[in-house]
Amino acid sequence: MAASVDPLVVGRVIGDVVDMFVPTVNMSVYFGSKHVTNGCDIKPSMAINPPKITVSGQPGELYTLVMTDPDAPSPSEPSMREWVHWIVADIPAGTSPVRGKEILAYVGPRPPVGIHRYILVLFQQKGPMGLVEQPSSRAHFNTRFFSAQLDLGLPVSTVYFNSQKEPANRRR
Repeated sequence: MAASVDPLVVGRVIGDVVDMFVPTVNMSVYFGSKHVTNGCDIKPSMAINPPKITVSGQPGELYTLVMTDPDAPSPSEPSMREWVHWIVADIPAGTSPVRGKEILAYVGPRPPVGIHRYILVLFQQKGPMGLVEQPSSRAHFNTRFFSAQLDLGLPVSTVYFNSQKEPANRRR
């Protein structure tokens, strides 16, 4: 499975957002008909609505999904790292689209400048979440700290895409 981690190292997802891990669950992410693969480009206009996500796994297993932008507001000066775009907990294995408890409502990519990475990180839960506090701010979120707070451990799957501001005349 090491081959599936390599793009995460090259894209600095491992390091900037998560620590090295071994993927143990398959997560498929789609914006419309576009399948998200590590490092692919997704236009902000394609990602206005939350993606459709399928999580493999065994019946009874629950997962938490976090989507962040470690490049906010600019890849050269990520002073707001990480900007959290979405948090969903209690996602049952094998579901599509994601059916869980939305902790933080989805906000699509809005990169003001440069090419931003948008990272979807999946954690396996030890049991149902119960009450989870919303982050006080979307800026300065820390996926590692969030995982530690909720005792989630290392990710079980991660995928990321790139996005950049679209010219006004090219938006759909």
